[in-house]
Amino acid sequence: MKYHAKKRALLLLADGTIFYGKAVGGKEGTAVGEVCFNTGMTGYQEIFTDPSYFGQLMVTTNAHIGNYGTHADEIESDSVKIAGLICKNFSYEYSRPSANMSLLEFLDKNNLLAISDVDTRALVSYIRDHGAMNALISTRVDEIDALKEELKSVPSMEGLELSSKVSTKEPYYYGDENSTYKISALDIGIKKNILRNLAKRGAYIKVFPYNTSFEEMKEWNPDGYFISNGPGDPEPLTDAIAAAKKMINSDKPLFGICLGHQVLALANGVSTYKMYNGHRGINHPILNLVTGKGEITSQNHGFAINREETEAHPDLEITHTHLNDQTVAGIRMKDKEVFSVQYHPEASPGPHDADYLFDQFFDAIKTGKN
Repeated sequence: MKYHAKKRALLLLADGTIFYGKAVGGKEGTAVGEVCFNTGMTGYQEIFTDPSYFGQLMVTTNAHIGNYGTHADEIESDSVKIAGLICKNFSYEYSRPSANMSLLEFLDKNNLLAISDVDTRALVSYIRDHGAMNALISTRVDEIDALKEELKSVPSMEGLELSSKVSTKEPYYYGDENSTYKISALDIGIKKNILRNLAKRGAYIKVFPYNTSFEEMKEWNPDGYFISNGPGDPEPLTDAIAAAKKMINSDKPLFGICLGHQVLALANGVSTYKMYNGHRGINHPILNLVTGKGEITSQNHGFAINREETEAHPDLEITHTHLNDQTVAGIRMKDKEVFSVQYHPEASPGPHDADYLFDQFFDAIKTGKN
């Protein structure tokens, strides 16, 4: 086993609280973002590359990170999207025969700062009690005052538009061009596995940048529209909200996931709000109010839609609710094939509890074509 020097490092929270640890691989530097935690036992590579986590410092609650290495196929975007990693035990060696490289090599390739040997149980407990906040991780452990000043300049996630940082710059195609159906997808931070799920059901997808107008998406003559997941506050996404309003009025099926769910709500005049602590993990219980069935879901969001406004809306129906805190986890329009969920059916943590949502979307598309 290769020896790795453990350089001192720290986590500084916006309220001045400090947790100490060690720099993974001896890497030096400072990284800033909003601190959050994920309760998943596995899937760290997918988490680190999920565009929805852009700008966040990730705390992993599982005690061991890196023990099964990384694999080239287990990515949700073309690069690591988290701002930095905070963990308890970092595994420099890995045991999975099919892995392509160690997690350290993967993080170094993406130039990501990570710190280990942090008391993550105490840290997560603190974040749960005091709420999500900005933070930084650094190896400059003797420069506390300077780091505090740097942290003051980090913008709040509330009101922050981040889709432009992760969205495609130019439209592109995904899937088989001879597929039965065509879908126009608005990329506000899309995950690769969403595209895989759409393509394997017979769709050829054209993926558009976050600020694309509805008129440009309509020119491709799609059979349905999709609005993706993504990072940041949904309210600044004025172009996406405007496009969503026209998608709704197009009378073509429309499906939204996560940030797309929030954009769809805003397009219907329902407000969103920043949660005290977001939902991030692969074990979140959801109740489908239409079928009465429970679902174990993968979630990653720090904003939610207003329940009272949704309940009072004449054209909307709440279809799913989060059983831990009763936040709205799914909606649909009463007179249109328009629906969305606040969780990730493509992540299959149940393992396939929420697959039916993609099938529901395609059933609507098939009906519309007949």
